[in-house]
Amino acid sequence: MTTAGEPAPVDDGRDPDGRGGLRAALSGLTTRGRSFLAAGVAAAVCAYALGQSDLLRVGLLLAVLPLVCVAVLYRTRYRVAGSRRLSPSRVPTGEESRVHLRMDNVSRLPTGLLMLQDRVPYVLGPRPRFVLDRVEAGGQREVSYRVRSDLRGRYPLGPLQLRLTDPFGMCELTRSFSAYDTLTVIPQVEPLPAVRLAGEASGYGDGRNRSLALAGEDDVIPRGYRHGDDLRRVHWRSTARYGELMVRREEQPQRARCTVLLDTRRAAYQGAGPDSAFEWAVSGTASALVHMLERGFSVRLLTDTGNSVPGEGAGGFAGATQETADSAGLMMDTLAVVGHSDEAGLSRSYDMLRGGNEGLLVAFFGDLDEEQAGVAARMRQRGGAAVAFVLDRATWVRGQGSADAGQPDGRVPAQVPVEITARAEDRVRPLREAGWTVVTVPPGAALADLWRLAERQRAGSGASPSGGAGGTTGGWS
Repeated sequence: MTTAGEPAPVDDGRDPDGRGGLRAALSGLTTRGRSFLAAGVAAAVCAYALGQSDLLRVGLLLAVLPLVCVAVLYRTRYRVAGSRRLSPSRVPTGEESRVHLRMDNVSRLPTGLLMLQDRVPYVLGPRPRFVLDRVEAGGQREVSYRVRSDLRGRYPLGPLQLRLTDPFGMCELTRSFSAYDTLTVIPQVEPLPAVRLAGEASGYGDGRNRSLALAGEDDVIPRGYRHGDDLRRVHWRSTARYGELMVRREEQPQRARCTVLLDTRRAAYQGAGPDSAFEWAVSGTASALVHMLERGFSVRLLTDTGNSVPGEGAGGFAGATQETADSAGLMMDTLAVVGHSDEAGLSRSYDMLRGGNEGLLVAFFGDLDEEQAGVAARMRQRGGAAVAFVLDRATWVRGQGSADAGQPDGRVPAQVPVEITARAEDRVRPLREAGWTVVTVPPGAALADLWRLAERQRAGSGASPSGGAGGTTGGWS
């Protein structure tokens, strides 16, 4: 059973000598079959004790019928193949994916009644069961069901089980396919506005922290021809002037870089579930990564453990290319399974960033104590822009109830300010002093609104709910 739809023959589960399969067939007797067998044995014993030959014949009939059904079902030579297709195989939390099952009868005989069952983790919903009537020789049947999950993760689907039964319901045998598929539930990605943060470039061009791309525009200064140069780049005016072949130089344009840091420390968050602070941080990280890739940045994902995405290059994944969707998929797969770490601090991520030229830095922090706030403050590179979204643990615990009661989707109304504790502001002060743009995230906040707030703070026109300019960020306007 494969996602590609190739047929996989069902496993009959028999031993080479047939004994194990026969024992399995006998164990497949239903309650009805066991009752008939027990009644037949009891009638035969009574007939022998009472000398009643007619009762003995009835007892033999009752005992032999389920055994005959077992033998016939065991000797059934159905050749059935199955396949599974997920549409889509990568789905955001809270959204549905449809699973298509296809059964092919590859034998020359029609099948009897087939009961189909697929193994599904409980978080995806109830286990689907289907009853397939007679499938003609060479025929096929297709069924489908839907799955959804509010929790991120990678969930195995399968193996598919096929249950065979006789017409009298005396015996049921289960055959299993060997293959299974995986459904990846990724974080929700929120579309972000195309704002401009100070120190950031809009893909190609005007940022200060950049890495080299591969192609470029022509420089006005030519150079001498080298073996292997494209003749289409010959600069004829300079060739005539210098008396030798001259070609136009290739200037390598620069691509803006962005590093997105996710704080996964267990001690930095409190609570669990889809509405927890940690899930908001993961969803925010996913939204920022996709947004930056779409704008042409070379994007890098980093966690507090110092780990990044498997297969990621030294400069991160490049955006605005044909591989943008694949790059985003790899990052989403990583975020789908990311969990809490047991790290005590942010020192490992600081070591990964120290001494580098990472361009724009976007960080999603949990609760910061005084020591970790100092470490985070030193992450900002000189001359680079850094934006921090801080989820204070105490704020989320106190404000969760009001956030849930705000709107049907759980978001806090824009006009309702959320109280930010003095402790939270004291913790983020070292980041502000180091040049970070700090946005404290209230429960249920919309990242798009906070993204605009970060831009206004960088531009010096942002205002806090209390009326201060560029100060505490307990809400947004």
